[in-house]
Amino acid sequence: MKNIRKYILAAVLTATAGTMMAQDLNSAYFTQDFKYRHDMNPAYGNDQGYAAIPVLGNLNVKLQGSFGVGDVLFKNPYYGNPLYPKAKKTATFMHPAISADEALKGLDKDGNSLIFDMDIPIVSVGFKALGGYNTVELKERTHVALSIPYEFFDFAKNMKNQNYSFDDLGARGWTYAEIGLGHSRQIFDNLRVGAKVKFLLGGAYADFSMDGVEANMVGDKWTIKGKAKAELNMKGGKFKTETENYREGTNKGQPYNRVNGIDTDNMGIGGFGLGLDLGAVYTFKDCSVEWLDGMKVSASLTDLGFISWSNTMVAESSGDPFEFNGFKMKYENGSFENGGDDIQDDFKDFANLQDKGETSGKTNALAATMRLGVEYPMPFYDKLSAGLLYTHRFDGLYKWSEGRLSANVSPLTWLNGGINLAVTSYCTTMGWVLNIHPTGFNFFVGMDHMVGKTGASSIPLDSNVSFNLGMNIAFGSKKKDSKGDLNTLTF
Repeated sequence: MKNIRKYILAAVLTATAGTMMAQDLNSAYFTQDFKYRHDMNPAYGNDQGYAAIPVLGNLNVKLQGSFGVGDVLFKNPYYGNPLYPKAKKTATFMHPAISADEALKGLDKDGNSLIFDMDIPIVSVGFKALGGYNTVELKERTHVALSIPYEFFDFAKNMKNQNYSFDDLGARGWTYAEIGLGHSRQIFDNLRVGAKVKFLLGGAYADFSMDGVEANMVGDKWTIKGKAKAELNMKGGKFKTETENYREGTNKGQPYNRVNGIDTDNMGIGGFGLGLDLGAVYTFKDCSVEWLDGMKVSASLTDLGFISWSNTMVAESSGDPFEFNGFKMKYENGSFENGGDDIQDDFKDFANLQDKGETSGKTNALAATMRLGVEYPMPFYDKLSAGLLYTHRFDGLYKWSEGRLSANVSPLTWLNGGINLAVTSYCTTMGWVLNIHPTGFNFFVGMDHMVGKTGASSIPLDSNVSFNLGMNIAFGSKKKDSKGDLNTLTF
């Protein structure tokens, strides 16, 4: 599907040029003096002040989803067969020698999503003043999401005599810069609260969606109906078009102008917005129930807010029914002769996105994240605690949840970390974090998702993988006040 694929890729490329939702290291939520805990819960402070080394302060990349490379690429059954000397090692799930059961077994019948997040800190500083802990941040944020329904894969592989719906087929990408000002403080002996105000500068927003798209068998032919739509919010951007002729239907042979790309040469600030993080941490002290002493419960809501975009460019298909005669794949010696271009061309007349011009701007809500945590110190070893963290992302078609059970240890005043087990909307996985924080320097490294089996060029076959690394300058020695809270710095 040439046009559909182009707009999925356009959303991805647009988003990776800038950024959106924070991808925090949940494995470090209960790690004392992890410099960026305030991004997950603004009520958290740090033992020391810090200043991030630009870009390297909290470099993080995370990919998660319900399907990966290993679900659409397989070992080519023809590889090594002397009858097919040009056969490559791998083949797509569409290979005729791969059964439908084998091709579809790794796909989720409730829908298949793939989400990529990345944050790049440009400036991040934390310090104690004004009776609490303060943070100032400037970061670039990226978020890209893709959704493909199971019916799409089933239709491509099987084409049974039944109706198929592709409404959940879509892609989306955001990019923006964020300026954040945070403050947290102890308001009671056992309650600490915090908030962060964030000013947002929108780079671009791209969205591709399908509306009312169905494939139906009518007589001995397939008919696909519905509309494809692409929206782009980008200051100075515009659609590129080319002249194409209709290949099928009543308009066969007639020319039309089809969108085939995006011009980003004159990009500027496309929108402005406001965000808010809220959080609280409650510590049980001097309880009548002795075993509760020392337990902490916490809650936070982050990325509450919006971005208002100044203009919206729209491209839509005609919505006319499209007669489809099946995927015409041409094989030679066990491989696609033309890389599958015949498949892409089959949908040209259906998803012929045409530039509809520019409309007034719109407002998009951010995808808020909720976290609920419980941490309990081990009575037999005061440097060990157990933590349970629940996280939920409110993001419509791309929402997800996870529960993470962790063991957290602080064997030295300057060394701590932990390991954890997580059950997410997409997988069951393990995570870990190591945090080194002597006076003067901080280094941490961790993963929320361990890398599983890899394929060629060490590419993970599973889509759930993350990596976080940070290097920061730390300042100030640790000194507790009478409440046991680290509110003062001694220089």
